[in-house]
Amino acid sequence: MSPKHLFAAFDVTKQVFYTTPLSIGIVNLKPLLPGHVLILPRRVVPRLADLYSSEISDLFLTVQRIGKGLEELYNAQALTVSLQDGKSAGQSVPHVHVHILPRHSTDFEGENDRIYPLLEQNESTLRDDLTQSEIPIIIKPNGNEDSRKGVADKWETPKDEDRKPRSMEEMVIEAKRFEEYFKKIE
Repeated sequence: MSPKHLFAAFDVTKQVFYTTPLSIGIVNLKPLLPGHVLILPRRVVPRLADLYSSEISDLFLTVQRIGKGLEELYNAQALTVSLQDGKSAGQSVPHVHVHILPRHSTDFEGENDRIYPLLEQNESTLRDDLTQSEIPIIIKPNGNEDSRKGVADKWETPKDEDRKPRSMEEMVIEAKRFEEYFKKIE
């Protein structure tokens, strides 16, 4: 049986599309744009400063590899790479994670800086979105096991108020597609 991959206390094993010895790439529950993924260290730590140098190196080499691949896959002109490091910076899940978003000059009708408040808002609701999704919670903060699952609606693009968490089935399909793509280009 393969090991479980955690995003803090959430089992994201089915969302994983890329692995290294120290990092994983997962598809996003509520992507802001097509191709919006998260890269995180396998070891659950809340802050960038908590990572060992080998984990930092692997994390950002993975960000670089995945970013390059997503740019090609989505015929993007650029990337937004973002890491909120700590609660005051907008981080809502206590596990280091880097957002990668393939970008085009036409995103948000050419108002590309709109991505930053959207990322902040996305991050602020992430814990609740994960809790209400179909993603199993492995360990609650009090240490008890919990298998609560919620209902996730179909994803629709950007008006933020219309963005809904995707179903596990949608995320599994995307993860498999990305996994095949990255195996092919490496």
